[in-house]
Amino acid sequence: MGPYILRRLLIAIPSLLGISVVLFTVLALAPGDPFEELATNPNVPAEVRQMLRDKFGLDDPVWQRYFRWLAAMVQGDWGFSFISRVDVDTLIWQRVPVTLAVIGAAQVLAILIALPVGTLAATRPYSVFDQIANTLAFIGFSLPTFFTGLLLILLFSITLDWLPFVYRADIAATGWAWWWEHIKQSIMPVLVLGLFQGASLTRFVRNAVMDVIKLDYVTTARSKGLNERTVVIKHVVRNAMIPVVTLVALQMPAVFGGAIVTEQIFRIPGIGSLLIDAILRNDTPVIMAVTFVFACLVVLFNLIADLLYGWLDPRVSYR
Repeated sequence: MGPYILRRLLIAIPSLLGISVVLFTVLALAPGDPFEELATNPNVPAEVRQMLRDKFGLDDPVWQRYFRWLAAMVQGDWGFSFISRVDVDTLIWQRVPVTLAVIGAAQVLAILIALPVGTLAATRPYSVFDQIANTLAFIGFSLPTFFTGLLLILLFSITLDWLPFVYRADIAATGWAWWWEHIKQSIMPVLVLGLFQGASLTRFVRNAVMDVIKLDYVTTARSKGLNERTVVIKHVVRNAMIPVVTLVALQMPAVFGGAIVTEQIFRIPGIGSLLIDAILRNDTPVIMAVTFVFACLVVLFNLIADLLYGWLDPRVSYR
């Protein structure tokens, strides 16, 4: 497995380089100036503005700036935020734990919903349960996250006053009280993302299980006298998970994209809100770093999916 992982990582390097070239070129040629506020500030002398532009190389050709950025990235230097006046990696690592906690909990919720519901619906096709599950799934992935987020805020925050709708990172409590406050303010964002992802995954799990349950080896397993539960769990679900794993892996970057909207609704101080703030304020080093991290996530989750294939299907070899 080690050589396989190394080979996949080496193949990913040209892809990441190509993505970085496109991202950097688009951001460099985009209209706007990160030092626009300084240019319109009469208290900042012209020579100070020019000194800052020379320091960060903003007037250099694009290809020089790209290679300078690439060399710094290889050495672990992600750049300097023009707006926040701190290192970009410091900004990102401050936001990563919150985003990972919300997205991770949402994905766990989505899988816990999709696997049992999709499997039961597939084993009872066109039954009342199957029709209800399909209807709820269609409704779930048809409603955008910003709409369901606002609905939950109106219900649980405005009407019932049960949950806070603004995420606070500076909770003064300690111990179990601290954990409880974080759980309370994470419930609605996790529900919004988890139910949206769970709805689409439920349909996919149902179709995958229905395709596998008709195969000959499933009929053979039943003819051996195995009970239906063992047949479904051991022989059907495991093989049906291969396309589901692919979907989950490919959806992870989209989940981070959906988290951008959710973080804006609930004011979560995560990667998504950092990216939106950087775009609005034309903070190109932050935009470049965050979007490149998303590109790396695509490669990482595809590699994880390929590794899971071998565990789910012994016929898959890492050669």
